[in-house]
Amino acid sequence: MRIGELARRTGVSERSLRYYEQQGLLTARRTPGGHREYADSAVDRVTRIQELYAAGLSSTKIGQLLPCMRDADGGPSESADARLVEELSAERARIDRVIQDLQRSRAVLDEVIDTASDGLAAKG
Repeated sequence: MRIGELARRTGVSERSLRYYEQQGLLTARRTPGGHREYADSAVDRVTRIQELYAAGLSSTKIGQLLPCMRDADGGPSESADARLVEELSAERARIDRVIQDLQRSRAVLDEVIDTASDGLAAKG
């Protein structure tokens, strides 16, 4: 499939797909006319890339991780090494800290909302 179709099927811009290719996260063969042609499996690959970006991983980390994942279901392959496991564990710990910070911020906002709501109810 061409880049436009991959963009439509994944909801990812053509510019992002070219960036993924530049970073070595996605591969395409070139037609004699120079157009990119992607395999059907590229849809799953782009989905994995998007999930990993959403988790806060950098393109470098994603590039290290992708060979250790199956594109079709995101499950693990057998190619992970101890260093990658250590780095990914550190990323997971970072994400856990961010989640905790967000939960604390949400709790403060909930208190402010409750206090403000009580104040408005008392006036009304």
